[in-house]
Amino acid sequence: MLTWLTETTLGKIVATFFISMAPVVELRAGLPYGIALGLDYPVALAAAVLGNLLPVPFIIVFIRRIFAWLRKISVRLDRLVSKLENKAHLKGHLVQKYGPLGLCLLVAIPLPGTGAWTGSLVAAFLDLRLKRAIPSIVLGVFIAAGIMTVVTYGVIHIF
Repeated sequence: MLTWLTETTLGKIVATFFISMAPVVELRAGLPYGIALGLDYPVALAAAVLGNLLPVPFIIVFIRRIFAWLRKISVRLDRLVSKLENKAHLKGHLVQKYGPLGLCLLVAIPLPGTGAWTGSLVAAFLDLRLKRAIPSIVLGVFIAAGIMTVVTYGVIHIF
């Protein structure tokens, strides 16, 4: 039933988009996945970047309210939210020290614990306005996409 996700061009684009939208894996997995499925690089890149960026403004604007709501639901979710908030505050020191460049670097480095979701979370907890946070996050996503392109093509050519 879901074979269209890997057998049609539209399905491959949709799969790349949604994988790139997912926290933790984001564009770091979405772009290589799209390329591995056989999408042309510009198409895979566009789907991965757009998927990675779509949640950003929503996270910045709504995450504090969502976290407050989750805390009320259960003790487990409260612990998870506390863990995520602590992570955001720890990463926030980079942004407080280096400003927009720090936020860009936090998003650009394609390692676990970094990326657009983390950058958006940090921006939300530092009360950064959208017009200040979005350009740094977008630039960081573009840099991460460039790094992942080089890594993906390097791995493909090695094997």
